[in-house]
Amino acid sequence: MTHDERHPHRITASLVAALAIGVSIAWPAPALASTALAQKYACMACHQAAVKVVGPSWKEIGARYSDGKGTAAQLAASIKGGSSGKWGAMPMPAQPQVPEADLQALAQWVLDGAK
Repeated sequence: MTHDERHPHRITASLVAALAIGVSIAWPAPALASTALAQKYACMACHQAAVKVVGPSWKEIGARYSDGKGTAAQLAASIKGGSSGKWGAMPMPAQPQVPEADLQALAQWVLDGAK
């Protein structure tokens, strides 16, 4: 009897670990929104957590779309397509380069309070 035959749980654990690594490489994790993701797409140049800069703060955006007044999908579409006149004279430039998963994650992050 070999060492591996006496300890079959070691082989199983090794196979599970190898499979988990393979799956994580094959399927990337969904985008997790955070300040880092907002920085990646330069959102922070115009938006901040609690104060208006060029555009409204995350807090203002979250308040406007909270309580079911808007969905993450609607906010993501607004980010992607840009907008004009929703928050004053300064238009929001379209952000078509942002991947859909990141748009959805950013929109949900803002609606959840950008924490």
